[in-house]
Amino acid sequence: MTSKRKRWLAGTALLCAMAVAAGALLLREWQRHITEPLVIHQGWRASQVYKAADKALSVPGGTTEKAAERAAREGKLKLPEAAKGNPEGYLYPATYHVKRDTSPEALVTRMSKAAHRHLNAADSTDYESLIIASIIQAEADNPEDMAKVARVINNRLKRDMPLQMDSSINYALDRSTLNTSIADTHISSPYNTYRHKGLPPTPINNPGPEALKATKNPAKGDWLYFVTVKPGDTRFTADYDEHKKWVTEFNTEQRNGA
Repeated sequence: MTSKRKRWLAGTALLCAMAVAAGALLLREWQRHITEPLVIHQGWRASQVYKAADKALSVPGGTTEKAAERAAREGKLKLPEAAKGNPEGYLYPATYHVKRDTSPEALVTRMSKAAHRHLNAADSTDYESLIIASIIQAEADNPEDMAKVARVINNRLKRDMPLQMDSSINYALDRSTLNTSIADTHISSPYNTYRHKGLPPTPINNPGPEALKATKNPAKGDWLYFVTVKPGDTRFTADYDEHKKWVTEFNTEQRNGA
């Protein structure tokens, strides 16, 4: 083989290698800019948000939670003093587009910024309103009932009655169920609103815009009790005897559906 031929082959090989390297670089750059949707549902707890974020970002379990705690300590989430560094309620439910190089800290910071925007829009910037909104989000069977649930909460607080919300007990026990036992109502937890009057110490989930709006615009009514007998059938009343009758009907529905 002539030296000229060898140089040509070497040059061709070098060009091919450069083309492959350039192609790989372009592919990595293209992949870096690909976005994937991460859907955070209304009413998800922080623990659910962290788990979904870890999966979307392909990071080990617990990574996003640690990032959120770090961002909270550093003031990046702009949490109120009453939150004591707990991001619950400030991981706003929405669809977030994440890239391969999106960091967990950047993601939770984006969620917090979205939460503050919506809280400002709903005039619900005080921490107590956010806590109430989270209870409304958990308790209302549908958006149409949210303003009524808000009124029940307000009426009970004004009367110095315990809220007695099953959703706060579910939060304390890290579960989701429609059935609350007598034993459940005796658990030792600041989130047990059967034993402790007033609001729980933090939000119990991350509420959406309808719940935030209902907090500041409760329906008019004297209701003190409500029960969702079956999906789409939530009943409100100020009469405890009537409420007990509906609770019995709910229990019957649960037994028949089991």
